[in-house]
Amino acid sequence: MLNFRAKWGNLMAQTGQPSHRVRFGEFRFDFQTAELQNNGQKLVLQDQPFRVLTVLLESPGRLVTREELKKKLWPSDTFVDFDHGLNKAVNRLRETLDDSADHPRFIETLPRRGYRFIAPVFPDGQKLSADAMPGPLPNVPKGTFAKLRWARLILALFSCGAIGLAAWVAWQQFYGKSAAPPIRSIAVLPLRNLSGDAAQEYFADGMTEQLITELSRIHALKVISRTSVMQYKSTKEHLPQIARELGVDGIVEGSVIREGDQVRITVQLLDGRNDRHIWGEDYQRELRGILTLQREMAQAITQQIRIQLTPQQQARVSSGRAVNPEAYEAYLRGRFYLTNQLTMAQPLNMAQRYFEEAIQKDPGFALGYVGLADSYVYLALFNQLSPERAHGPAEEAVRRALELDDSIGETYDALGLLSWRFEWDLDAAEREFNQAIALAPSYSCAHERRAVFLGFTGRRAEALAEVAKSSELDPGSTSAMTEIGVYYQLRDYEGLVEASRRGVVSNPNEWWEHYHLGVGYEGIGKLLEAVSEYQRAVELSDGDPDSKAALAHTYAVIGRRAEAEKILGDLERKSKSVYISPYFIATIYAGLGEKNKAFEFLERAYLERNLDISWSLKADLRIDNLRSDPRFEALLQRVGLASSLLSQNR
Repeated sequence: MLNFRAKWGNLMAQTGQPSHRVRFGEFRFDFQTAELQNNGQKLVLQDQPFRVLTVLLESPGRLVTREELKKKLWPSDTFVDFDHGLNKAVNRLRETLDDSADHPRFIETLPRRGYRFIAPVFPDGQKLSADAMPGPLPNVPKGTFAKLRWARLILALFSCGAIGLAAWVAWQQFYGKSAAPPIRSIAVLPLRNLSGDAAQEYFADGMTEQLITELSRIHALKVISRTSVMQYKSTKEHLPQIARELGVDGIVEGSVIREGDQVRITVQLLDGRNDRHIWGEDYQRELRGILTLQREMAQAITQQIRIQLTPQQQARVSSGRAVNPEAYEAYLRGRFYLTNQLTMAQPLNMAQRYFEEAIQKDPGFALGYVGLADSYVYLALFNQLSPERAHGPAEEAVRRALELDDSIGETYDALGLLSWRFEWDLDAAEREFNQAIALAPSYSCAHERRAVFLGFTGRRAEALAEVAKSSELDPGSTSAMTEIGVYYQLRDYEGLVEASRRGVVSNPNEWWEHYHLGVGYEGIGKLLEAVSEYQRAVELSDGDPDSKAALAHTYAVIGRRAEAEKILGDLERKSKSVYISPYFIATIYAGLGEKNKAFEFLERAYLERNLDISWSLKADLRIDNLRSDPRFEALLQRVGLASSLLSQNR
């Protein structure tokens, strides 16, 4: 049986009409120019819906199976999430045609089988000859045939124009792509878990995070952070809207299927500005080759958006090593606990155990050591482990990671945090943060930590510029917390109040936001408002020691000494069974005016290299009444902090 183009081509040859235009209902469609008109008005039809319509119009009235559409729309060397892509294309096509799946005028759905174009389709042009018509020609008025000869002449000229137009369109499609705005920023939406097992959700999230991490290494490409894209998990928002909200040009979306040691990942790259499909691929590998696969996907995406990889980046793509599948699975589980429950003791301990398991199963797995170092650092930062117990294992893990692979930006970020917060070596910390960003320019964590570090060292302009950069990469709450941290370090209490108020509005149940709003209020002299925010922070954090110490200090300042002493006693008793930072206790004694006791606990904090010294000694207003004491200057000298540094923003 002749296909639609051939059948209508024969018919058009009889009438002198071009064979590339048809009409159905109130629409006219041009195969060559991809132009669809509704009563003369041009309609915008994107690439995939146009291709679906073309296939359906080639066989009007016949079932076109989904498999047939797959072969025609997505050639064998290009793999995408076919079901998702086809459903989206048909839905867009129906929207353009004002059609309905429930009561179709044009496109009928045959569930699980395919689609059928049910409206009559006619060639667009003059009436057909008598042989081609189902019935006799009606009476033709005198002079009609003379007019038809002129019409044919005009139509011939028009056909030449149409051919020229088609050639111009083809040139634009194949050679004019470079004129399209380039893609220089991208967001990887959460990959969908198609394994049919909800317990594998961590795996899909881990694949998303690792692809983001690989792309973050590419210079000249802005990549949105994981924390910002995860809010779009299972979203129904249209891609152009997501692209606008995240401020990106391109969107990567796809799916993951995990079956034992086999992994199938389908990804596609779209222009987020107009939802235009750019590229798609389907990968299937053994889990042991997953590191190389992630790098290959990142390279393929950069090639599609015409970004040149540096020689170092190209070498990294080709240098992927196999990883023990069980080790990689343990690593992903560790990352899941580390990123989703960062401040809680139990998840952090779970993360630590999974990273240790990953290293045990594959001692050469560098990322496992980076994760282990991070878990020890966070356990100490959030007062779940003493700095003495955390520092050694964290340093050993990060050094081992560097021996195995010195090209991982996250390793230098962890090393920078160790140098700053644990070792009080500011020069080394700055070098490591800079190296982390050099290796992974879109790694948002490094920008966030460097921003707060710059605030700590008093470099206001640089710190706020880094805040702006981190906001581009992570428009979500993490970037907002970075801004709060910078204002805290700069002792800019008005800025701290403004930023924290925004944070409380966005995250009313996040204790950290209330805590810093309390600090801001205390800094501008609104002590009663500070008490209220500290109380809320204590409540939401289930008794965080820092929040309780801040509340006790403010109680002491406003004359509610008994309440301050009660909190102090509770913390001192608790410190006999769990770790309580001696620095927090020192701040309460400072508020009570008991300077000797305050310095006693500051000395304890110094001897155990307490992390709160490296965070708060410069900025903390709770110890302002100690700064004029010679013992404080001596403490600064031993810590290695110049008093000039600490006074820059006071």
